[in-house]
Amino acid sequence: MAKTPTLDAPTLEWSHRQFQAYYRSVRIEPPSRFTRREFAAFPFTVQTLMRRHASFPSAEELRGFLEEEAPRHVYYSSAYYRTPSATTMAAKEWLGADLIFDLDADHLRQAEGRTYAEQLALARGRFRDLVDDFLLGDFGFDARDVSIVFSGGRGFHAHVHADAVLPLSSGERRELVEYILGVGVDAREAVHELREADGGPALSMGFSGELAGAEADRPAGSRQRPYQRLAPPDAPGWSGRLTRSLFQILARWDEGGVELAAREMREAGASDSVARDWAKRLVREGKGRRIREGLSLDVATIDFPPALLAQILDQARIQVQGETDAPVTTDIHRLIRLPGSLHGGTGFRVLPLSRDELDHFEPLRDAPFPFPGLAPVEVRLLTDIDYPTRPEPTHGKEGETLTVPRSTALFLTLRGEARPAAAGEPPPSPRP
Repeated sequence: MAKTPTLDAPTLEWSHRQFQAYYRSVRIEPPSRFTRREFAAFPFTVQTLMRRHASFPSAEELRGFLEEEAPRHVYYSSAYYRTPSATTMAAKEWLGADLIFDLDADHLRQAEGRTYAEQLALARGRFRDLVDDFLLGDFGFDARDVSIVFSGGRGFHAHVHADAVLPLSSGERRELVEYILGVGVDAREAVHELREADGGPALSMGFSGELAGAEADRPAGSRQRPYQRLAPPDAPGWSGRLTRSLFQILARWDEGGVELAAREMREAGASDSVARDWAKRLVREGKGRRIREGLSLDVATIDFPPALLAQILDQARIQVQGETDAPVTTDIHRLIRLPGSLHGGTGFRVLPLSRDELDHFEPLRDAPFPFPGLAPVEVRLLTDIDYPTRPEPTHGKEGETLTVPRSTALFLTLRGEARPAAAGEPPPSPRP
């Protein structure tokens, strides 16, 4: 659940007051069918134990709870229950569940070593692929049945609430996850071997395996040679996705040069000699550009090495689960953050977004609550910081005192990177 630093009591109290100001100034809209859902929350206490099995018969009672308690984290169940306030799953009586996809920067290997802002930008791009290519594309969900939400932390959620997905079992949901992860997909599926008669017109094999040309027109005994062609980048399913992935890699190498291409090939498992040979072919000799322009692999003359095929597939798949955690999608009892609530590790809003808004969404600009009418806050930095916050970037050295917007002060405080002056100094540690 929540991965947040430990704060002392005065800092927690100050942060709690900011959450109270937020919940008393906004109107939280409950999720669909909310009377059938379980709610849970973490309070602002040093020992943050989750309080579960709450239910609310009306939107006003839910809002009243948020205004009164102003919890640090608020969740609701993706599942619908006959009795959501029951204390055991059996007694709740499961009726169905939304289909939830959680894409977090922590799931993306490419996020390692990046700043928080860079991680968020990477997660947004990959989440956009998830929504467009898989949810609205291959799976064919209606856009009206897919809700997009910024998690308030490091990623994004997609809630699919179409009636058809509600009864899906955990195993059936796992099949969707495995499709997105490309389980069993071979990158060579993007390559279709065609045949061309020597000296004659191309007689290309279509994707269905049938001859696109007239078999009778081919001269008897004519020799043929293989003719490898990529699937069009807009082809449905994995074949088109693999072509797009290859194009992205080749474009990046064309821009970055031979050394970048060779290094990434080695990182993917190619030997140094193979990596350098292929980097030279694709970048220096311009064969990567020719592949992108003509979809033909004949310019390469030999099969792609396994390291490049693995890299194509790795870039094409969407990592929707962590390295060790069970994926959110397969959990039919999952608790997910309440849209409109505040994230207890950043103070950012768990913000619903339209598909168009996602394209232009910048978390450090759009997710903080501005706290209208409340003054800026003086904070002492507990570490060096550098964030592209809006309207002004925030940067400073450990021990420095800054006066920053209240939302920025809350963000730095909850991340354990600053201490607001209003919280006072922590008591000295007892001597051993």
